[in-house]
Amino acid sequence: MRADSRRTLLTRSPPLAPPVTGLLRFLSPDRSNPPPTTLRREILAALTTFGAMGYVVVVNPQILSVTGADRHALIVITALAAMVGSLLMGLIGRLPVALAPAMGTNAVFAMAVAGGHGVTYGTALVMVLMGGVAFTLFSATRLREHVVMAFPEAIRVGLQCGLGLFIAKIGLRGGGLLTPAGQFGDLRHPAVMLAFAAVLVTPVLVLLRVPAALLLSILAVTLIGLVVPGADGRMLTHLPSALVQAPPWPSDYVMSFDFASFTSHLALALPLAGYFFLGDFFSATATLIGVTRRAGLMDASGRMPNARAAYLADGLGSIAGACLGSPTVAAYVESATGVESGGRTGLTPILVALLFALATFLWPLIAAIPPQATTPALVMVGVMMMDGIRHLDCTRLENTVSAVLIMLLTVTTGNLVVGLAAGAFAYTFMALALRIRLSPVLLLTDGLLALYLLLSALARHS
Repeated sequence: MRADSRRTLLTRSPPLAPPVTGLLRFLSPDRSNPPPTTLRREILAALTTFGAMGYVVVVNPQILSVTGADRHALIVITALAAMVGSLLMGLIGRLPVALAPAMGTNAVFAMAVAGGHGVTYGTALVMVLMGGVAFTLFSATRLREHVVMAFPEAIRVGLQCGLGLFIAKIGLRGGGLLTPAGQFGDLRHPAVMLAFAAVLVTPVLVLLRVPAALLLSILAVTLIGLVVPGADGRMLTHLPSALVQAPPWPSDYVMSFDFASFTSHLALALPLAGYFFLGDFFSATATLIGVTRRAGLMDASGRMPNARAAYLADGLGSIAGACLGSPTVAAYVESATGVESGGRTGLTPILVALLFALATFLWPLIAAIPPQATTPALVMVGVMMMDGIRHLDCTRLENTVSAVLIMLLTVTTGNLVVGLAAGAFAYTFMALALRIRLSPVLLLTDGLLALYLLLSALARHS
């Protein structure tokens, strides 16, 4: 939407009541110059964000269940961790970014506990806690902001576009349009055809500026799924017998840190704690860059408003998550769906947090939303985030190679940090060859990324 058209729409909107205006200003990342938004837009953004990332309440417990933990308790833990993390981001960071247990670190968490090395669930929680504390202390300083600003424009663009491609890949795979082998899905299956049709129709809704187009696509596919069979012969959307259930309090997992076991397994525990810290650091940084850039919240020099507080909120979310019994809590790239629906302030994640609180009671109903319903929204967000490529000076090879490596390796490996490492290393080597001055922070980042790759390799082979 053009800037002049957006201003016209805003001038036609009815004036907000003073308390609402004050609330939006208070939760704005830049209170002196709040971005244009309305209460309605923030609500739609929260609903859209929750619709895109609500799957975490179902998927995260499935991954962690290999540890032997109770699945019902894990559902409550996941929802509570997402609620607390999103509240922290909304109240402290004041950015339209929701937090939840990270999909990458939860797999490492599960493998560490189920790997037969004597690591208990409580031991793994200590690893997450230590990584979260280190992350928070690091975020409390200005060092992290300097790290972000030291990234060349090519790396920032590569991060945004790489995130976009990765989001689209998540959507395509969830909807069955992309198989694990990398092949196109079988359109003879009604579920795959439904997802494909939704991917084609949703851009038309966005182009026509239909309000909450992404949210409407999620709701429409969910309803159509009531009469469309899935691969198992059942309807894609099948309502549970009970829509509301009282959540069980996960007393066996809250504050269940096993420091004694952590001490006796230092050879494995310390590398994994380092893995959780570095993985959260780079992934969360990349997500905040990508989402806030897409929201237009960055200034002309590429700085995020309220960046230090946002980083701090992310770190505190991981500590709170560990206390609740959850793996690392991190910023979710699906927050970009809310940005596309108009989210610009911390009110968006606060409302998402309230929805996660309701999810502890309504989780059976949320579980009924099929992945095909979120496919078109995720694909559209990925497409829209690719507009960052226009900021890249492709006449310089170091820019093109760096950005493309980030995009390629992010989407093919599913690991944003690996893509970032390849892009950063390539830019550094070419800049040295061209005798371009490199900032000390970028060189330090290269070192941290190299350490991350080493710890990741150790974690996989432990």
